Order: sequence, then structure tokens, then C-alpha cells
Amino acid sequence: MQTDIKPAKILRSPFFIAMWLTLFLVEVIKGALLVAVLPVYMDNILGLSAGVIGVAFALQYLGDNLFRAPSGWAAERIGFRATMVTALICTLIAVIMIIFFKSAFGLALACLILGVGTSPLWPCAMTGVTALSGPQNKNGTAMGALEMAALGGTGLGPIGMNWLLERTDHDYRTVFLVLLGCAVLVILVAMILPGRVMLEEQQHTAAETTGKAVKYPPKPHLLTPLIRLKNSVQGTLQRVRSTLNVNPLVYPALFMQSFVIGLLSPVITLYTRTDLHISPNLYSLLLIAGGGITVIALLPVGKMVDRFGTSIFLHMGFLLASASLFAFASITSIPVVFGIVMMVGVSYAMILPAWNTFVATLIPKGERGAIWGFFLTLQGSGMVVGPIVSGLLWDHISHPAPFIGSAVVMAGLAVVHFVLSRRPYRTVPAK
Repeated sequence: MQTDIKPAKILRSPFFIAMWLTLFLVEVIKGALLVAVLPVYMDNILGLSAGVIGVAFALQYLGDNLFRAPSGWAAERIGFRATMVTALICTLIAVIMIIFFKSAFGLALACLILGVGTSPLWPCAMTGVTALSGPQNKNGTAMGALEMAALGGTGLGPIGMNWLLERTDHDYRTVFLVLLGCAVLVILVAMILPGRVMLEEQQHTAAETTGKAVKYPPKPHLLTPLIRLKNSVQGTLQRVRSTLNVNPLVYPALFMQSFVIGLLSPVITLYTRTDLHISPNLYSLLLIAGGGITVIALLPVGKMVDRFGTSIFLHMGFLLASASLFAFASITSIPVVFGIVMMVGVSYAMILPAWNTFVATLIPKGERGAIWGFFLTLQGSGMVVGPIVSGLLWDHISHPAPFIGSAVVMAGLAVVHFVLSRRPYRTVPAK
């Protein structure tokens, strides 16, 4: 694999195609389970309380976030294929557990395993794309395409499962069997991913280019002693500390970026139903309007990011999102609300590929997988904290408060990014 591939060629590489399909299928499964199936199934069919459902979902996010950094570390040592296939087998086990387990403990454990099974997804995708893009980090197009896969799967999963439930007279066993088939399919797709060959080919090309010998990492052994594993982890942490030289503002920015989504996700449906009095069908159109324009715009915006850089898109995206969310919290006219939601969609189409590309420029060449995993874990923690804060704002201040809070956070992100764009590193870029 070459160390520097043009953005258009990245999209046609076997690694990217397999990773795109894996990401899409996993998000279909997650979106279907977490949005459309499990809340209703656990409540109406099994009679479990809202508290139990909340704990189960929190465990899913916890499993996903806790294992992102370890899975990124593992991907660089045992390869993308072995890491993803092993994890996706956990996803398959989780779906099987959901089919047969009826107790609160069993379903909560299944959700935790589901989170563990999906945890390597983004670290592997980001590490691979960053490696493919080479030293110039022209990966905005690829980042946009990955976000299209994620958003498309997250939307298609619930829509498809709701349609299937209506067609089968709410036969959940049929739905679970379909999801089981998707889990098996995504494991087969993940088997196409490269192992350590990708990393070795990249190092070999780098050696030919620079004329310097490259030391290959030691081959993994299944029966490696624990002491060797401990030494490897300690060595990784030491290299991360020595090579990661970013402005400290990067860390709160990563948290804030997903904290905004965490603030919005629990209350957006309630707000549109109770305060805006939007019908379920109209709400579906609202989601299509906002999500559709985001998906459509991601790829062209990603190409423009590769051409013009990330700064202008992030400045405009954060400010537009902040203004749109402020307006959403105060306007009740339905036609205007549709326009505002489309503005939010445009702003996120600017933010998503540009932000991932910007973060990729901060990743040093050494320990890409571990650092991507660390960054994504920190970013994902906002999704855990956001819903809790959102509920408190909704219950104790006002219904528009979560949207105003998210607008304030977006404005804060615009300020933080303005500083970061001028000084992304503490001193000089890490070598």
C-alpha cells in the first residue's frame, strides 16, 4: 500500500470499500436495535422499566467507549481483519443473546457486549484512512464518505426495521433474524479487510522512498506471555506521551463535539411532539430533510476540504450550527422549522469531514491506532454525559434549554477551533 494516495483513489481501494461496507452494516444493526427495536421491545413486550432500558443503553455506550483505545492499539499489532472479525463476533453474540434472553440482566449484558463488539469500528476506519492519505493528510473526501456510511446506516436501520415490523404485524423474531443475518454478513465483509500486510507494505514503500531500513513490529503470537503484553502496553503509552504534542484545547474540543449531540438526542423527539405539535409522519419528513441534506453534502464538502483546507468549513459550520440551534429553540412556525433543520444539516455536513480531517493532522505517525482510539474515546464520552445534562435541563429549566445549551457549546467550539487553527500544537508539530 502506498504512503500517499490521491483522495479519489482512496475511495476505490479495497481496504476503504471493505471498511465502508463494514461501517454501514454495523450502523444499520446499531441504529435498528437502539432506535427502533429495543426501546419498544423492552418496554411493550418484556415490560421492563425505563430505568432498566436506560441502564442497558448506557452500558452499550460504555462498552463502545472503553474499548476504543485498546482496539485501536490491537489493530496495529494483530491487523484490521483479526481485530474487526473478533469484535464483530461479539456483535453476533449480542444479537443472539437479545433473541433468547428476556431478563433485565441478560439484555443489559447483551447491550454491553454489543458496545464492545462495535468499539473497533471507528478507530480502525480512522487509522486506515489516515495511513492511506499519507503525509499530506488529504482525507476529507474519505472522511465524508465514511460519515455517509454511518449516517446512512443509522437512518436506514430504524426505517427498515419499522417497515418490517409493520409488514409482519410486529413479529420481533423475524426482525431479530434479519439483524442476525446482517451480523453474519458484516463478519464476512470484515474478512476482506487486510491484516498486518497493509502496515508492512506501507513501511516497505516508505523504506524504498527514504532509503532507510524500517524495523517491522514483532509478529504476534497467540500465546504471548502476559509480561510481554504488559511491556508492549507500557511502551505504547510511553511513545504516545512522547509523540503526541497537541494544544491542550484539543481535548475539551473532542468532548464538546459529541456533547452537543448528546444534548440533542434524548429530547429532539419529545420537543417536536410536545412543543411543536409535529405529527409522527411530519417528524419523519423533518428527519429526512435534515439528515438527507447532510448525507448528500458530505462527499462534495469532503472534496472541498481536501482542496481548500479545514479551517473555513469548521469556522462556518460551528457558527451556522450555533445560530440554527438558537433559532430552533425559539421558533414554532413549522415551515421555518424545516428551513432551520436543513441549515443544521448543512452545518453538520461542513463539520463532520472537516473535523475528522483536522484531527487526523494532529495524529503522529507512530501509534496511530492507539491515539485514534484515545481521541475517539474522549470524543465518545460526550455522548455519555450529554443525555444526562439534557434531561436535567429539560426537567428543571425549560424544554428549549437543551437546544440553547447546545447552541452555546457550538459557539464555544467555534472559539476553541479559532485558537486551535492558529496554534494546534504546544510548540512544533511532533515528528
